[in-house]
Amino acid sequence: MIDYKKFKLDNGLRLMVHEDDSTAMAAVNILYDVGARDETPDKTGFAHLFEHLMFGGSINVADFDTALQAAGGTNNAFTTSDITNYYDLIPAINLETALWLESDRMLGLDFSRQALDVQKKVVSEEFKEHYLNQPYGEVWHKMLSMSYTKHPYGWPVIGKNLQHIDNFVLDDVKAFFKKHYCPNKAIITIAGGVKTGEVLELVKKWFGDIPPGANLNRQLPTEPAQTQQVKQQMEAAVPLNALYMAFKIPARLHQNYYAADFMSDILSHGRSSRLYQSLVKEQQLFSNISAYVTANIDPGLLYIEGKLHEQVAMETAEQAVWDELNQLKSEHLNEQELVKVKHKIESHIEFSQSKILNRAIDLSYFELIGDVELINTEATCYSNLTTKAIKDAAEQYLTEENACTLHYYASQN
Repeated sequence: MIDYKKFKLDNGLRLMVHEDDSTAMAAVNILYDVGARDETPDKTGFAHLFEHLMFGGSINVADFDTALQAAGGTNNAFTTSDITNYYDLIPAINLETALWLESDRMLGLDFSRQALDVQKKVVSEEFKEHYLNQPYGEVWHKMLSMSYTKHPYGWPVIGKNLQHIDNFVLDDVKAFFKKHYCPNKAIITIAGGVKTGEVLELVKKWFGDIPPGANLNRQLPTEPAQTQQVKQQMEAAVPLNALYMAFKIPARLHQNYYAADFMSDILSHGRSSRLYQSLVKEQQLFSNISAYVTANIDPGLLYIEGKLHEQVAMETAEQAVWDELNQLKSEHLNEQELVKVKHKIESHIEFSQSKILNRAIDLSYFELIGDVELINTEATCYSNLTTKAIKDAAEQYLTEENACTLHYYASQN
């Protein structure tokens, strides 16, 4: 059981505190309720760019990293379609240093054209390295645009293209900061060798005077129900042909999300999983194959992706995948397989929560989506699943009319 205390400051900032006296470290997690889904189709990649800008210096601190490292701390951040998350790990005795630094960049960044130009170049190089010049790199742009026709999940966090990144100007930066980087759009979680009362006073000291931003009335377009399979193909200079499939699944808090996630583990969690045993080991159609879910706040995707062995026809490989999916739909799991996957999931959750930083990140995220107690009950959500629930979910989501399929061919030139 992970204990925590919740507070809310007058400016709307939410605070979560988790005490753990077994460590002398403190994890500081700041989640901002903004991600790629808050962008517009003509200005994509901005949430990710802003993640980088937040390390470029604030009004009073020219270099965030150097100041934190001087206090024995480390830090990093990540952006998803739903959130932007910053975290620090620091000796608990120096917790105030991290709070001072985080409050200073929440209060105001160093809005300079030079800082913007530097980070635009960094993100552009990242785009080229991971998406343009990486084998299969552009596949996620293709898969997301196939899967979403209305919802802003239809582009990757990095953005649609380099032109969007190049076209950002300083006024865009200031407007984005004012709209999203304010106390009432943030959740701070502090976990580790701390005392709740002391943490509350420090957070009030450093964040309490920061004015809130305007309330955000998020009205995202609803993705229409898919009624027929979307199928495309592409060709590029890659080593092997590859098959990609995406199926719409429920949102993170939907009651069927856990069944959909469980399905992905049945299909592809370790060498004893169904796809590996049948398609890699026995039939030798794929050199590797995997399945996983996106776990989005709004309805997400279950992906299946695999690299084909040479000389294997794409149609043969795809049909073999469908054979496995149809088997999952047509019969109940045996109890042994059900228990095995449940144990793997339980072990994964327990291992993840053994680290104070992961606890801090999870507490912030679960508070954002509206059920912070999932930090203690999520394992039960999986353990309570029945063979019927898995079969029903497979029948509902793993259908041809709910599939987006990409045949990715290695060019012959």
